[in-house]
Amino acid sequence: MLSILYYLFTLLQVSFWFVMSIIVLIITYPFDKSRRWVHECSRCICITLFGVPPFIRRTIDGLENIEKDKPYVMVMNHQSGIDIFAAYKIPLNFRWVSKREVFKVPFVGWLLPIHGDIPIERGNATEAMAKVLREGKMWLKRGATIAIFPEGTRSKTGEIGRFKAGAFNLAAEAGVDILPVVMTGTNKMFNGWKVNWRSRVAIRVMPAIKAETVAATDRKELMLQVRESMVEELAKLRAEVAAEKK
Repeated sequence: MLSILYYLFTLLQVSFWFVMSIIVLIITYPFDKSRRWVHECSRCICITLFGVPPFIRRTIDGLENIEKDKPYVMVMNHQSGIDIFAAYKIPLNFRWVSKREVFKVPFVGWLLPIHGDIPIERGNATEAMAKVLREGKMWLKRGATIAIFPEGTRSKTGEIGRFKAGAFNLAAEAGVDILPVVMTGTNKMFNGWKVNWRSRVAIRVMPAIKAETVAATDRKELMLQVRESMVEELAKLRAEVAAEKK
């Protein structure tokens, strides 16, 4: 029963913020080209989703690795649809790169074009890469960060899979830092359709890879290095979360 009430509450507040996002976009469009204020509407949705249930925890560390108001290409591991909502704990104004199918989901998907997120066709790699580069560079120039799951899809095992090149090509061509982020616990927020009321989501922001290093490193080698560092950091984060429960 509580899970059903939670879903109804979520539907109501997402509907409210959907309308508010449109209003905010219209009011701020002339002077807020990075859509920071629209992004704050999305952040409000996520604050409520994680903040209302009294025993669900969403924590973050590594914030000292972020230079505020600096655009990044942010790469994250992907294990659940909840990753997207959890990521709004990160204090950056970012645009998502997401498969086009997500944009068709009622309310949540309809928010994405208002937010300025980038839809791609996963079946056409060449077209998808061109769109990520074109629109990604546009948003980066406006001061927004681009958030990408470099695995390209959710991990079925929870472990970090192979990376695709899109995020790394974008960072190299735009001349910006890559900001790795790992998170754990998002795949345990639900038991089937029921909410796990004592779930814990932990997020860790890792040190950025500077634009100079991105430009000077072979692309495949860079992808491998970033993936290995994220695998190692995710293992540490999971071990720390497990130790807290004992």
